[in-house]
Amino acid sequence: DKLSPAQVTVPVLIVQHMPASFTSILAEHIRRSTQWNAQEAVAGEKLTPGEIRIAPGGHHLVLAGKGLNRTLELSDEAPVNFCRPSADVLFLSAVEHFGSGVFAVILTGMGHDGAQGGQAIKAAGGRVFAQDKETSVVWGMPGAAVAAGVVDKVLPLPELGPAVSMVMGGSSRC
Repeated sequence: DKLSPAQVTVPVLIVQHMPASFTSILAEHIRRSTQWNAQEAVAGEKLTPGEIRIAPGGHHLVLAGKGLNRTLELSDEAPVNFCRPSADVLFLSAVEHFGSGVFAVILTGMGHDGAQGGQAIKAAGGRVFAQDKETSVVWGMPGAAVAAGVVDKVLPLPELGPAVSMVMGGSSRC
């Protein structure tokens, strides 16, 4: 079963370590191959449940505001973990705004981006899933999060989609 955007009551935010010219292509690919409205994030835009926003290459994605007035903001602060955008920057910002309501998934990638933010998510009572070593092209990012002891589930890529669907769709089985 595929997760319908109508089933999701929270926004979905993505950090992908890609140059600026490729993150818009990623958003277009997601939009064309799924029923999700996926776009690059725009500074000042409101968080929209059931929609995907991707950090534009070259900019950190952070949250601002309170309550129903939360917005997405872009930051040109220095790279973190040699990355801009950085998963850690987004994760830490999300924890500040949503605490235990943050759910993160860390997929294949070089380095250790996401491990520090994963620690903050776990400390706040949120959840973190990671891709397993066998299906990762590079197990740096998920491996660092696993080594830090912050991952609730380590799953092969084919099992991550259904597991995420269960969490995002409100099922307690996962």
